[in-house]
Amino acid sequence: MNTVQKNKKLTIDPGIFWSSLIAILAASIPLALYPEAGKAAVDGLLSSFTGTFGWLYLLTGIGSFFFMVWLAYGPLGRIKMGAPDEQPEFKTVPWISMLFCAGIGISICNWAFVEPLYLLSGPPLGIEGGTTEAAEWAAMYPMFHWGVVPWALYLMPALPMAYVLYVRKVNVLRLSEACRGILGKAVDGPIGKLIDVIVIFSIVGGVGTSLGLSVPLVSALFQEMFGLADSFGLQMGILTAWTAMIAWSVYNGLNKGIQTLSNINAALGFLLLFFVLIVGPTIFLLNLWTNSVGLFLDNFFRINFWTDPVAKGGFPESWTIFYWAWWIAYAPMMGLFVARISRGRTIKNIIVHGVVWGTLGCWAFFAIWGGYAIDLQLSGAVDLQAILSSDGIPATVVAILKTLPVAWLVIPLFTLLCFVFLATTVDSSAYMLASICTKELTGYEEPARWNRILWTLMLALVGIGLLSVGGLKAVQTSTILVALPMIPVLIIMSASLVRWAYRDFGAELSPYAIARCQVQGKNVVVQQYDDGKKVILDNGKE
Repeated sequence: MNTVQKNKKLTIDPGIFWSSLIAILAASIPLALYPEAGKAAVDGLLSSFTGTFGWLYLLTGIGSFFFMVWLAYGPLGRIKMGAPDEQPEFKTVPWISMLFCAGIGISICNWAFVEPLYLLSGPPLGIEGGTTEAAEWAAMYPMFHWGVVPWALYLMPALPMAYVLYVRKVNVLRLSEACRGILGKAVDGPIGKLIDVIVIFSIVGGVGTSLGLSVPLVSALFQEMFGLADSFGLQMGILTAWTAMIAWSVYNGLNKGIQTLSNINAALGFLLLFFVLIVGPTIFLLNLWTNSVGLFLDNFFRINFWTDPVAKGGFPESWTIFYWAWWIAYAPMMGLFVARISRGRTIKNIIVHGVVWGTLGCWAFFAIWGGYAIDLQLSGAVDLQAILSSDGIPATVVAILKTLPVAWLVIPLFTLLCFVFLATTVDSSAYMLASICTKELTGYEEPARWNRILWTLMLALVGIGLLSVGGLKAVQTSTILVALPMIPVLIIMSASLVRWAYRDFGAELSPYAIARCQVQGKNVVVQQYDDGKKVILDNGKE
């Protein structure tokens, strides 16, 4: 019996596995072999997609936020992902740590320092660059780009997938299965396979973006620490070391590998945050963050819907639309990962904890690290904007770190943080990619180790392709391209969740039924499935 179960776990779905593998190789190898032609192609696609579909990305973002609010505080918020008496698989703090580290990763180490500097010289809404007003908006806008809307987008696929795993008890970990409530048996055919291939391509593209942006940063840190010269070989060496760490993590699975790295990562990240807050201009940072919160609340609707249709200055396309596409591209991986680690939690619990703590975590990084960079620029201590303009993001981050006390210790710790941050994102992604390609896998099982390692290597290959092309536009385009087909998939999954919930729990979701159950002191759940069968659970017993 055990042998049969183990063999079943090792079995891949060839239709999904080989289709995805061929598509990824077809996209990555030409980028690595023909970088100049690849760069020209992606530059043209970037302007085309952002100009044509920018409005769609923005509406998807704000729509997901209001959908999450409705789910959390509406009747569906009480539904538990699992049996009525089932306890959460992970305690709240480790759960939040895994969720945050998987969703944000090393990207925040890149952008927390430099995004406010970019916005200081090129602020939104026609504001003049370099002014006092520009500084306030430069401190606030990253809170928008890394706040409640991105975390709502992350949870869009997470909740339908968790429902499929732990309420409907389906033995596959694929987003196509979460579309069955709308698509029905079409999920079993080519449409379902296409959805899963789109999901895999989206995950690989989103993670590849992080790799393409992050390896140059760590390369610059190594150059500073060891006096090395910048080279493609150095970047490949760093990518190899990263791949080895990630492979170890996914090999050891959720509890021993991914959870361990996430806990280390969270502790180290907030240690460095606290250090900068104490040694930096503490009062200025607190005042600037408080001001940013007010500016964000005052302009929430304006910035969420701003497309700049008349002036066409390019700010929404270069920033907000790129970010929203990035979050959408990451959403499938996060959806599968959050679903897998959220057994025993209610819909409301997942949404409130995910959105609130994810947002506050991001805000802390931008309030402290971003505020510190703004202070260095405004005070004239270091001309960071000149460094950013001439030498790029990695050199700017190094220049900021060198201004801190005991920089000789801070820079190695920051480098370690970058390594672990990206590892927690990529190992989660490799784990989910392996799960999608496995024929049968419950929410209580893990995919085969060789499958996890293979996808770690594939993600590294995509990173090499993007590094060969070089430039921010290349990674922006890869993200925007893979995110676009995910939008209808997110909508179908959300509709499936609502349809299933009202079909399975319809009577229990009415205010009268809820009050009656509370008065009687019983926990009764009636689940009705597509085949007409009903399962009645009383205090967790069938």
